[in-house]
Amino acid sequence: MEDSQAQAYSLQQSEKGPDDDNEIVAEQAAFVHGEPPQDTEGPPKADSEVEILHEKVTKQIMKEGHGQKPIKFSTCFVHYRAWVENTMHKFEDTWQEQRPVELILGKEKAQMAGLGIGVSSMKAGERALLHVSWELGYGKEGSFSFPNVPPMADLLYEVELIGFDEAKEGKARSDMTVEERIEAADRRKAEGNAYFKDEKLEEAMQQYEMAVAYMGDDFMFQLFGKYRDMALAVKNPCHLNMAACFIKLERYEEAIAQCSIVLSEDENNVKALFRRGKARAELGQTDAAREDFQKARKFAPEDKAIAKELRMIAEHDKAVYQKQKEIYKGIFGPRPEPKPKRLNWLVLIWQWLVSLVLGLFKLKRNKAD
Repeated sequence: MEDSQAQAYSLQQSEKGPDDDNEIVAEQAAFVHGEPPQDTEGPPKADSEVEILHEKVTKQIMKEGHGQKPIKFSTCFVHYRAWVENTMHKFEDTWQEQRPVELILGKEKAQMAGLGIGVSSMKAGERALLHVSWELGYGKEGSFSFPNVPPMADLLYEVELIGFDEAKEGKARSDMTVEERIEAADRRKAEGNAYFKDEKLEEAMQQYEMAVAYMGDDFMFQLFGKYRDMALAVKNPCHLNMAACFIKLERYEEAIAQCSIVLSEDENNVKALFRRGKARAELGQTDAAREDFQKARKFAPEDKAIAKELRMIAEHDKAVYQKQKEIYKGIFGPRPEPKPKRLNWLVLIWQWLVSLVLGLFKLKRNKAD
């Protein structure tokens, strides 16, 4: 883990642009990574031509990919949603679970055979709608556990190929040693950084997501000591780089989520605090943003970027206060001036008459004396 002084220096450098191979900042770059598909009532509509991949599998491209297609035994990382075609019952959604699925082409489970055929025809970044007949899905008997799929059910998949590793042996993550998984993730991170520097930002995001997929919760839970530190040294920069990209995309909630993952492991990470603060400030969550920036300043007191963000929040608060002051003034109006008291003439006349009577009475008494 980085110490506070190193993080402070790193943050100052990051404001100038990409600096090293560990953490890259996206504030100064255009970004082309698409929005995640919307979770609608049923599968999306596709207007593209229907491709016949197999007598039991067809495909319609929804978003074009790039590069080569995976070969046999490639380890593919995919996101997908799956529906039973005749009822439109959605039985699986990896986007919702925020965990891509690992699929080794040629070694997939029987119920994934149709999905494997579709994925083998795709390029990295491609999103497609697949129609899979029941013979290459959950078969004649279906599945009554998880996922719940009725017998002889034709399936629809909305699937995105995040990327793939062309491992000749087709080794699954679960069969890798700790060192192999960390090395594979680090390789993906390095490739993501290289894509980023070439401004191939969609490809960079895919590489970071694949790197994180090697560092899943089930894997991290088993790590202690130096192995956990080694894994976090790869995993956390990927989350921070994705957060920077989400900020550029104005997808602030997702940026906050990426930073919070890092802070759950390293609560004093200056970059995570800073970027989460920026995202929160953009969402108008000024109190939470101020808290993040103030905590970051404790570990990087000389950092100009943090000081700038705190000044901007203070100026924002001042502007909001002045605006509210003007609004309240318009609602209630200026404070009325005190009106002069009206003279009560009856009281004055009464006082004059009393004085006159007393005066006459006094005069009469003096004459009598």
